[in-house]
Amino acid sequence: MAGVRIEAVRIEPWNVELREPFGIAGGAQVVARNVLVTLELADGGVGLGEAAPFPAVNGETQADALAALSAISAELVGYRATDASALSEQARARLEATPSALCAVEMALLDGACRERGTSLFRHFGARAPKLFTDITIPTGGPDAAAAAAARASASGFQTLKVKVGGDAFDNDLQRLRRIADAAPTARLLLDANASLSAPHAIELVEALGRQRPQVVLFEQPCARGDFDGARRVRAAGIRVAADEDARSQEDLARLHAERAADVINFKPTKSGVSRVLSMIEQARRLGFGLMLGGMVETRLAMSFSACIAGGLGGFEELDLDTPLFMKDDRLEGGFEQRGPLLDLSRIAGGHGVARRINNHTSDQAG
Repeated sequence: MAGVRIEAVRIEPWNVELREPFGIAGGAQVVARNVLVTLELADGGVGLGEAAPFPAVNGETQADALAALSAISAELVGYRATDASALSEQARARLEATPSALCAVEMALLDGACRERGTSLFRHFGARAPKLFTDITIPTGGPDAAAAAAARASASGFQTLKVKVGGDAFDNDLQRLRRIADAAPTARLLLDANASLSAPHAIELVEALGRQRPQVVLFEQPCARGDFDGARRVRAAGIRVAADEDARSQEDLARLHAERAADVINFKPTKSGVSRVLSMIEQARRLGFGLMLGGMVETRLAMSFSACIAGGLGGFEELDLDTPLFMKDDRLEGGFEQRGPLLDLSRIAGGHGVARRINNHTSDQAG
């Protein structure tokens, strides 16, 4: 199909206040400083994309994403909204240094193309699993706040709690984990150090839980990026390891496999770009890695897009698509329907299904 011509491109800051600081080992966000990309199509339709830079994770800032997108926006006018491959190699190369911006453009192209065809991105990617279950994150902080968050999550039906650790005293992390395990004794615990711990520290943290140790099912990026020996040591202690900061490209996956440094790969479109993530997922399946899909601090727009990938392709053992729950007001509607940990994709009619809400009215075409 030829696709509808892109007539205009809008790029704007998308600042969304959070209900509480989203703290990780490297720092915290109190406002998600993202970027919204709108492709206006000749038939009156749109394609929406979101860049979600997170300086504490990859050094990208909102200013970086805005600059990168502004530099290629004029080139997009005249493109045909067919799919992410419509992006020229020249434009793609210019966005490589800011993957969140690359992701936003590819997301918007795919969204516009699927809306034009009258199909959802969930169906575009394969329509294998219309109902998904996400974890929920417990950010860094004190033991009391962690226990209260775990109790609320458990009462809401969440079976997997992703606990941010590192960046604080060992005893604080240990007390937080013990209180979380007590507050949600049947929950699966997925720890995430965001590359902040040494292997001995990571192992000691898990083993110090004692009787609560079996609740820890996965440790995401316990050690610094490139510390493959540390990751192997954590795995040798009987702790499954997920690679995040270590897994940004197909070359990274090949290295992780050769080094035997991970059990699971956490894929994030905003970390690598959409096309690259799709290729990496295929490669990871061939190499025998478990699959996880997550994101940065993203609104329902980017999270619905990622959910369409996960549900469309199927086979993901862990999903970390919870950050819309941390938003006070994301000024968006549509996308997946959420009930506790359940994400239902079955009613998305076009693209990722997300529309912008302005003055309590929907614009940009609800899917």
